[in-house]
Amino acid sequence: SDMSVKLVLLKSGEQLISDAKELVQDEVVHGYLLNKPHKVAAQKPLFLTEENEAPDDNVEIVFSPWILLSSDDDIVVPKDWVVTIVEPLSSVSEMYQEKVNEQSS
Repeated sequence: SDMSVKLVLLKSGEQLISDAKELVQDEVVHGYLLNKPHKVAAQKPLFLTEENEAPDDNVEIVFSPWILLSSDDDIVVPKDWVVTIVEPLSSVSEMYQEKVNEQSS
């Protein structure tokens, strides 16, 4: 399955990571279908050593299911709730896919 993992920033300030597909009707994007969306929390440790390290070197990343009490894998988010959708760092995308694959196996 061709995963298209994106970071989705919501108006609520939440950052979600998910396989995202556009929901298009009459050539207009109305929303996004997110498969197994997880909230992303990134925390920097208190002590940073090197100034010029890659952004993800010293960041602790925690994934948690966006809607904890749902058994739905696919969740629709209306377009006007989405601020922007960006490519995650490849290392973050890989971590997310590992976590999701663990849960489904």
